[in-house]
Amino acid sequence: MTKIHCIAPIGNICGEAATFSASENCIYWTDINRFVVHRMDLQTLAVTSHLFDEPAVALSLTDQPGRLLVALGSRLIYLDPTSDTRTDLGVPLPDAPDARFNDGRSDPLGNFWVGSMGNNVGPNGEGLDVAEGLGRLFRFRAGGTLEEVESGIGISNTLCWAPDGQTFYFGDTLKNEIRAYPYDPATGDIGAGRPHFTAFDRGLPDGSAIDAEGYLWNCRFFGGCIVRVAPDGAVDRVIDMPVKNITTCCFGGPELSTLYVTTASAEKDPSDRLAGSLFAIETDTRGLPENHFRTGA
Repeated sequence: MTKIHCIAPIGNICGEAATFSASENCIYWTDINRFVVHRMDLQTLAVTSHLFDEPAVALSLTDQPGRLLVALGSRLIYLDPTSDTRTDLGVPLPDAPDARFNDGRSDPLGNFWVGSMGNNVGPNGEGLDVAEGLGRLFRFRAGGTLEEVESGIGISNTLCWAPDGQTFYFGDTLKNEIRAYPYDPATGDIGAGRPHFTAFDRGLPDGSAIDAEGYLWNCRFFGGCIVRVAPDGAVDRVIDMPVKNITTCCFGGPELSTLYVTTASAEKDPSDRLAGSLFAIETDTRGLPENHFRTGA
């Protein structure tokens, strides 16, 4: 039986962006609707939080120790958590406030990939209806501008790269679909996508992590589970979670074998007393190290 530990029962409205820093031995994650970036020290389990004036939606480690790339709802910034210094990168989302950034991660070359969606968060963090088809997929290189890669997306989620660097995975939550794209490890370009994991009947695809064997661990919003998907798109296993809305995950710990999982209390079931908590699951596999954004500094 899989052991699932609740390590931070803090009631995130929409926890997202789980990111492990090996150099700091900590987990970073966000609460989109409370405009917060959290940091947990994995030795002490102490949590510190940074508050912003708009949703905090995605994170990436960078090649500058102690500096994070943060995607807020409408722009990209650097955050230095120790000093709480924020540096705007001058990279606005063109469609804001009708749209906002959503899931994002850096690729093996150090480019930051981030998707967008119709904005479903009001100025005080209240939930709004999602306008479909406003989402886009972007790539960002330090010193450059947002490069649009794909459009017509409902809710952008899941950005992962296979261990061999040949495949990029990207999902549209509203379509209940994760697609696989050929990825060029020399240029960072992608080709046409094809359906990889679609129409799974437990919830909808949210964020994912990938392990060293090339299996995708997909979090299922409304589905109460994490599903491990084989490289051929078959279901390898399903891990049932104690709450309904599972949002993102990442591998961490000294062996990269602990799966850290964020969840949401938004639209929870009345019995979900731990909804919005951060969980840890000991697995029998290893994850991949986090990619770092290349700042060009």
